[in-house]
Amino acid sequence: MRLVQVLIPNGTRESVLAVLDDEAIDYAVVDETGRGDFEALVSFPIPESGVEAVLDRLEGAGLREDAYTIVLATETVISRRIGRLEKRYSGLRISREELVARAEDLAPAGSTYVAFLVLSTVIATAGLLLDSAATIIGAMVVAPLMGPAITASVGTVLGDERLASRGVTFQVVGLALAIAVGAVMGWLLKDTFLLPPALDIREIPQVAERTSPTFLSLFLALGSGIAGAISVMRNAGSALVGVAIAVALIPPAATAGLGLAWGYEMVALAAGTLVLVNLLAINLSALLLFYLAGYRPVADDSFDPAAVRRSVLTRLAGIVAGMLLLSVVLGAVTVVEYLTNEVELELDAEARAMLDDPEYEGLNYEGITTEFDFRQYVSEEEYEVEIIVGVEQGATVPPDLARRLDDRLSQATGVDLSVRVGFLDEQVS
Repeated sequence: MRLVQVLIPNGTRESVLAVLDDEAIDYAVVDETGRGDFEALVSFPIPESGVEAVLDRLEGAGLREDAYTIVLATETVISRRIGRLEKRYSGLRISREELVARAEDLAPAGSTYVAFLVLSTVIATAGLLLDSAATIIGAMVVAPLMGPAITASVGTVLGDERLASRGVTFQVVGLALAIAVGAVMGWLLKDTFLLPPALDIREIPQVAERTSPTFLSLFLALGSGIAGAISVMRNAGSALVGVAIAVALIPPAATAGLGLAWGYEMVALAAGTLVLVNLLAINLSALLLFYLAGYRPVADDSFDPAAVRRSVLTRLAGIVAGMLLLSVVLGAVTVVEYLTNEVELELDAEARAMLDDPEYEGLNYEGITTEFDFRQYVSEEEYEVEIIVGVEQGATVPPDLARRLDDRLSQATGVDLSVRVGFLDEQVS
């Protein structure tokens, strides 16, 4: 529920009150004596979904933009008469004016934005190097990235170029700064006593997670954008949703920075691609949801519905085109991951099936370890496979077991392998 207070300009009192009477809205009017431009102050309660429609009608009745209109959130309205308004305005979204106000509130001042972004990147970079998911999530609470994403989408659907430009600029500059901070921090920490000697960041699980982006990565970004738009429209849960948006952007940006610091071009490229794809996906889902929710610019003499539609569609087309271009990388990584897992499963199944043969009675298959990677397979390198075999008492181990396994696995997968067999003494009762 909202409480709207409007200062009525001179000469428009009757037309403004006629609109409220026509809407069957209860109101209270107080004569204004403080300034000569206004003749009265009218206050009335209304459900949040009805604010935009009523204000539009009041503007048509002579309520100018230079007048004062205050929309206040109310804790409770006690009246049996308010029920009919709640039935008429049963929606859940806030008004266009409140949406703009919330978007501007979510986008902090430039200095505040930079400070929080740098701090969150520093914490996230430390979390990546420590392989600490909890630290990374803690950094996301600080990251101020939800505001710019929402601001850009709100500005686009409402035809506010200033708001849209500010949101886009904050996002692009912010993520570039996050990558730079990650690179500087990595360069300062590399080869110091704070990190293990000869650390290979590619082997850190939290880093590796951001360097092999697949199509599944899009679900986080798309879901975060939709959740962000819903939380703003319904004024609920923005802080928690902001964490989800930051998770999709800050850790891969910090990973790209670490890749630059360590000189691993592929790490920087893969993580940078994930940043851009997630950024586009968040903006796509938020922009689309705001537009489908019915938000449009103020319907004045300059309002052109066709122009607004063209502007939104143009930006949507640009975002989709960028995502499709970058999705080539995601598609390639997705296929590579699938083929790699398929080969690893086939190696496991073939080794297990061979040792289950009666010819190898007393030899029990325990497991297989391989670092096979389909991306490197195209270079026709030889891959080492380690198989652990349990040997029961009295069992005979063929002297060429490793060669036999090599022949069978290589023939089944078509991969040039080097098989190494380790044995465990086993007792079976």
